[in-house]
Amino acid sequence: MKQQEPEVDVTLLLEGSYPFVRGGVSAWVHALIQGLPELRFSLVYLGAEQRAEDTVQYPVPVNVTALHCHYLMDAGQESKPTVTEGDAGFFADSAQLHAWMRKPTGRPEPRWIENVLLQSERPDGACAQDFFHSKAAWQQISESYLRNCPLSSFQAYFWSLRNMHAPLFRLARVARSIGPSRSYHAISTGYAGLLGAMLQQHTGCPLLLTEHGIYTKERTIELQSLHLREQQGLLTPPGNVGMAYADEAWVRMFEGMGRLTYAAADPIISLYEVNRQRQILDGAEPARTRVVPNGVDVERFVPLRAQRSQHIPPVLGLIGRVVPIKDIKTFIRSIGTLALLMPQVQGWLIGPEEEDPGYVRECKALVESLGLGAHIRFLGFQKIDDLMAQLGLVVLTSISEAFPLVIGESHASGIPVVATDVGACRDLIEGRDAEDRALGPAGAVVPIADPEALALAAFQLLNEPGRWRCAQQAGIQRVERYYRQSQVLDSYRSLYRSVGAA
Repeated sequence: MKQQEPEVDVTLLLEGSYPFVRGGVSAWVHALIQGLPELRFSLVYLGAEQRAEDTVQYPVPVNVTALHCHYLMDAGQESKPTVTEGDAGFFADSAQLHAWMRKPTGRPEPRWIENVLLQSERPDGACAQDFFHSKAAWQQISESYLRNCPLSSFQAYFWSLRNMHAPLFRLARVARSIGPSRSYHAISTGYAGLLGAMLQQHTGCPLLLTEHGIYTKERTIELQSLHLREQQGLLTPPGNVGMAYADEAWVRMFEGMGRLTYAAADPIISLYEVNRQRQILDGAEPARTRVVPNGVDVERFVPLRAQRSQHIPPVLGLIGRVVPIKDIKTFIRSIGTLALLMPQVQGWLIGPEEEDPGYVRECKALVESLGLGAHIRFLGFQKIDDLMAQLGLVVLTSISEAFPLVIGESHASGIPVVATDVGACRDLIEGRDAEDRALGPAGAVVPIADPEALALAAFQLLNEPGRWRCAQQAGIQRVERYYRQSQVLDSYRSLYRSVGAA
């Protein structure tokens, strides 16, 4: 009897983003689904721990057939442990996989994913029981401890290893539960990418990968900051395990997960050339990589240009989540410097505040301590169409970005941008090649965490109308020529067709 065709064209694998978190990646996913109504999408959401306050932030498009949510850091129900000797084959393959992840050469062996990660031969969870409760596991962990960090706390080392591996066994259960699909599309490496590698191995169906940022780089930044470790909704390791080796082990694990994803995915997509080169450096085959930049629904923002007055408003808007990686404190300090030169200046923080309440409190305390209450407003999440005409500049102070959609939206609205030199910001503001650069700068690029440089760049644009209007026109021409949403949708329609999803 002929096998029934799957009902799903594309299964999107999403980690800590759509549809529960607003922001660039989530907005990109929503636009992709809406823009390809001829395809049927299924969504697999991977979160850390389920929270009562988590709610769907986007109206689910009609061509989404299902939404499946899985939480990898939940404690869950463990059966009563039974001490075993341990499956020798499992631990032999596990040792080989770990050795490859420490020093990868060539492609990973398919049996490592099947036997160690997917556990296809033992779907009853016996491998997880072996890992956590067998004598073989205890011997392996003890030897690793003595070899790598014998002067540190064994208890901290043991629980760090347990916390690292427990989500992987849960991920295997998720992989075995996902229904058929003509293709899988991971929107990052990390856990979502590893799930994609498992599914590609298990089903033989193609896996596409789109990286908005480089996952391993972003997780490393988080490990270097206590605030970032405490962010909710991201799959980050516990912050205090008592040893530097554990942090290094987490980074190595994320690097290995990335290489497993790169080995399984074709094509491997980045948003700009620098990130494509980073993917190759991290193990992606160059022939599989390609660049598909973000796009903007330009027509949506064109009417906003006509709403602007001839006067340049002395208002700087930072549009984004109030979280540490956006470096809101640099924005606040830059407004303090600007206020000395332009007493009428305003700084608006336009974005959700619920992701990291502690950091929001710190930012508001900084505003109060600097005496900037009359200059800075926390507006929360807003429909930006209602505010764009009131802004003189859009500002981005992030310490890490990929391809900020808000810059393209600002260009389309006729607003120059001042941004830190991260991700594709320089390409978007100054141009990515000679033809693009000939259009002129659409604002200014400044160093990370430099409020004085940001204040100076903003002051020059706001107080030199000729420079401001040249930047405005450069941004409009750049986004209309190179960054239309229709171009992105055509690219993905073609990619899905090439792998048999459409």
